[in-house]
Amino acid sequence: MKTRKKGILFFALVAGIMLSSAITLAVNPAQWFGDPSLDDGLQIPTAEELDAFDPDALGLELGYSDAESLQFCSTNEQAMSNEYVKEYKIPTPCTQPLAITVDHNGMVWFAQTNTGKVAKFDPLTETFTEYDNAAWENIEKIFIVSAIENNMVPEKLRSMMWGMDYFPDGSIWFTDERTDAIWKFSIDSESYDRISYSQTDEGKSSLPQKLVIEGSKIIINDFTGGRLSFLDYAQDKQGLRHYSIPSVMEDAVTSDFAIDSDKNVWYTNWVPSGLGILVKFDYPEYEFKSSQGEVTQGLLLQDFIEWYNFPAGLTTPNGVAVGPNQKIWLADTSSNYFFSFDPKTEEFTKYVTSIPTIDSYGNFGKNPVSN
Repeated sequence: MKTRKKGILFFALVAGIMLSSAITLAVNPAQWFGDPSLDDGLQIPTAEELDAFDPDALGLELGYSDAESLQFCSTNEQAMSNEYVKEYKIPTPCTQPLAITVDHNGMVWFAQTNTGKVAKFDPLTETFTEYDNAAWENIEKIFIVSAIENNMVPEKLRSMMWGMDYFPDGSIWFTDERTDAIWKFSIDSESYDRISYSQTDEGKSSLPQKLVIEGSKIIINDFTGGRLSFLDYAQDKQGLRHYSIPSVMEDAVTSDFAIDSDKNVWYTNWVPSGLGILVKFDYPEYEFKSSQGEVTQGLLLQDFIEWYNFPAGLTTPNGVAVGPNQKIWLADTSSNYFFSFDPKTEEFTKYVTSIPTIDSYGNFGKNPVSN
């Protein structure tokens, strides 16, 4: 059954997001760094104040306990390999690597969710290089002090860094859900820049998840914010033009996305335990209209967006890929189904796999909304 719908949406346009390594958090640490008079507005401690604050001097146990380490880190001290898979032990214990990418030189880069660092692996020499992130360490200090002053148990700063990609200028970009940010790591200077990624609407949450670089554009899905974002990276570093496509459904999430050979962007909007749609965004046509000066704030998207209702059984897709013949493939993360969508016939096909066993869930969680 065909389920095609034309989308009528509005662009949310946010201009002038600047590259900056400044930290912007929803706390007021000024009262904890010797200046209680600064009680209106958010204040960030100076670099000198952050350097003077030593969490280790407080004697806090911020890391995982032995039992937690078995769950969240590793059950093996040594890398294990077989005839099909070769493992390499990361030098720093329990970094919890997540997002990963490969640059044009064949170097493997990944983000460490437990340290905030970017790390490089050289497949030829089989060696690792981990790059300290001073900005992350300062953010962690703010979180620790905030917890102490609010009579909460301080914890080590950790973030789910789902998305990472290589930019042709020699930088690595990755997402950070905990501090609601996008990070840029410059390979030559070994430096980090943090870009705040926030909803313009107050009271709405955001969770930058996957990240793909397409030309000069950085594409990000905001999972809980329900939008697909496009950041146009200015080579002169004057800023990032940021526009986004909001969800067509209230309280819907925007999940993973993929780009077909015609540069159309395919992604999903769905409400947990509810309805959902597969969305096609005609990105090249939008860019063409934009270059002709025909795109303005508040433009209706009926000429750029099409959507297709989910078939029965597809409820929580969190993986999207484009296969041969432009077919779109979707993985449903709360069942043993996966689906294909044929843009020519506009029809879905459902595939059934074996019911997963308990040990296939790993050692983290077994009943997520979507993994």
